[in-house]
Amino acid sequence: MIGFSDETYIDIASGKGGNGCVSFRREKFVPKGGPDGGDGGRGGDVVFIVKKNLRTLSHLKAVRTFRAENGKDGSGNRCFGKDGRDIEIPVPPGTVLKDIKSGKVIKDLSKLERFVFLKGGKGGLGNYHFKSSVRQTPRFAQEGQDGVSLRIGVELLVVADIGFVGFPNAGKSSLLNLLTNAKSKVASYPFTTTIPHLGLLRYKDVDIVLADIPGLIEGASNGSGMGIKFLKHISRTQGLAYFIDCSSDDFISRYDLLRNELKSYSDFYSEELLNKEEIIIGTKLDESEAVNNFNILKNKYHDKICLGISIYDDKSINSVREAFYNMIIKQDNDESSN
Repeated sequence: MIGFSDETYIDIASGKGGNGCVSFRREKFVPKGGPDGGDGGRGGDVVFIVKKNLRTLSHLKAVRTFRAENGKDGSGNRCFGKDGRDIEIPVPPGTVLKDIKSGKVIKDLSKLERFVFLKGGKGGLGNYHFKSSVRQTPRFAQEGQDGVSLRIGVELLVVADIGFVGFPNAGKSSLLNLLTNAKSKVASYPFTTTIPHLGLLRYKDVDIVLADIPGLIEGASNGSGMGIKFLKHISRTQGLAYFIDCSSDDFISRYDLLRNELKSYSDFYSEELLNKEEIIIGTKLDESEAVNNFNILKNKYHDKICLGISIYDDKSINSVREAFYNMIIKQDNDESSN
């Protein structure tokens, strides 16, 4: 996801309607020839188009202004003005439109393919419409309605089935690269993942989209480390995978710390985040003491699904594939029953 951009703003404007025409045809015995002014054309709309081949909002940072075409004026002989062309703005799946001042969501485009956001102004009526028995030569027509100009926020929420949550260097990127075609950076220093990464896992004829977000640290909800900027990207996932580095000294407290950070985020943004299906993954079991630490972790959270893995152990990796598959199938069955 080179050039990843998850939020920006744009200025948009729908087109002004064309003006009605004041015109009179030349005809014998008809005062002033009779009114025959045509109507103005409709102004163009502002339309958002969801494109599945787009992954970021970077193109909206290169061009921030989008204006639909104005409608053309009417003309004589009751000729209508041409409608203005719509302006189409391509966005990736998972895009939401927000009020730039309040931050409130105006429209969620995640389940749409095309959305008319601003309608163009109506064209004005020509003087033909205003003739009557007592007003046979109307010398006026309507002006076209103005379009609407607006600055809005555009935000991308990555659409994935399962989100990876963990502290830096917990092994999230390594597993994502192993399970999918993703190419996340893997290194021994913190925050090697600085933007969300997506990968597609195909297992038993089911496609599962996995999302690896930058690592959290304690106090992230208060702005420490990279803060909670990217937690919004897991708000739409069907399930969460908590990664615990079992080779670390404080492994036993890390799950609770992660949950606390998510709770702080949930209190302000998404109350459903903590209620998602979840799985705990203990990582780095190839290191000393890690297996013993994982057993302690598993006993503490005996009521949850806990899996221990090493990227060098195919059997443990297959168990994760199966767990992810079961999580998605369960969610699909629950939705079908409802």
